[in-house]
Amino acid sequence: MTTLVFGHTSPDTDSTGSPLIWAWYLSEIRGEPAEAVLLGEPNTEAAFMLQRWDLPRPRIIDTLDAGQKVVIVDTNNPAELPASIKDADIRAIIDHHKLVGGLETSGPIEIRIEPLACTATLMSKMIGADMDRAPEWVKATMLTCILSDTLEFRSPTTTDVDRALAEALAGELGIAIPDYAAEMFAAKSDVSAFSEAELLRMDSKTFEVGGKTFRVSVLETTSPQTVLARKARLMDAMPVVAAEDGADEVLLFVVDILHEEATLLLPNDLVRQVAEKTFGVTCGAQDTIVLPGVMSRKKQIIPNLTL
Repeated sequence: MTTLVFGHTSPDTDSTGSPLIWAWYLSEIRGEPAEAVLLGEPNTEAAFMLQRWDLPRPRIIDTLDAGQKVVIVDTNNPAELPASIKDADIRAIIDHHKLVGGLETSGPIEIRIEPLACTATLMSKMIGADMDRAPEWVKATMLTCILSDTLEFRSPTTTDVDRALAEALAGELGIAIPDYAAEMFAAKSDVSAFSEAELLRMDSKTFEVGGKTFRVSVLETTSPQTVLARKARLMDAMPVVAAEDGADEVLLFVVDILHEEATLLLPNDLVRQVAEKTFGVTCGAQDTIVLPGVMSRKKQIIPNLTL
């Protein structure tokens, strides 16, 4: 049976690229047939990566057959996986997020979770000496994933391991990191084709805080004003998306990559309360608040959310 390798729903660059990397490793190095699949449409930056390196576009799935062998990457959160994951044969989890809990397996499995900025970085460590056998597209995919997750080393999640690997890969590929990252971020910033609801779900994770369920959405862009120009329509869409997705509220952080700050939309008093208690700011009656230095949902937003 072919093993399916996938990341979280609303796949970003790491959750699109890392399944491709690991499926290559399983199939070509370990001799275990594997296929990379996605749990939704890839975002614009991930789509750029697929096109730029002429990568096969993984098929999209929304359910799993009972007993299907799977490897989960870039998440360990059941809320970000198909409901049928409980019936699958989970063989491994490779991740760089905090351990959430809730997954149950039929037997012992391989689990590797490390505090790195990117799943692809961890995969490089696991592949080890066999990286010498990696084709150009695998190395390019790793580089793209690292630059995406670290925001070209601007994110506080960046480690020396991530940076060193990215620089080594760029050297091997003959790529100038600033130029390539600029291409990536331009692709990430082009959200003109997406509806407000799609933007709110594009890079979004659900968390419970103080008895409330929040969908925490992040839009990373080099053109924040393009997104903020749609502020009124985004705030109108928030309660609709929250209701449809079983959340109490949507928190939208528009991350300005170049100026290293986030703008949080404040549609109501509950979100203002969250902003004030979480970030120590005073919101007043305004409908946005700028949060200098806030770049990472994983390290700066989620661990600090307070109601």
